[in-house]
Amino acid sequence: MDHEPLPVLHLNLLVADLERSVAFYEQFFGFARHAKYGDGTVFVRNAQGFDLGLKPGVPGAMPAPTMHFGFRAPDPDAVRRLRDELHRTGAPFTEESDEDDFVGCKVLDPDGYEIEIYWEA
Repeated sequence: MDHEPLPVLHLNLLVADLERSVAFYEQFFGFARHAKYGDGTVFVRNAQGFDLGLKPGVPGAMPAPTMHFGFRAPDPDAVRRLRDELHRTGAPFTEESDEDDFVGCKVLDPDGYEIEIYWEA
């Protein structure tokens, strides 16, 4: 490779209810509004500089079951705290694991996109 690798720092999602999605990612994943574009897309950004574009529309069929995006937590208890908070809201979970070297879960966002929250040794 004759160039430096580029980090992945952007993901766009089609969402049915823009304000509901913005609130979800702000509340549970620490995103904050960053920009709004003429087509209605709102970008939220986290502390690591990752931009999540939320575009109003009607999401189509969900991707294949293995398609998801993830957030790596700094320690296992951070996963457990967020998992418990999401359980209290009634968020739908698709998977949970709590082992010595891996703690993780997968949860669906308000539009059905699968999100993994994990820590691994």
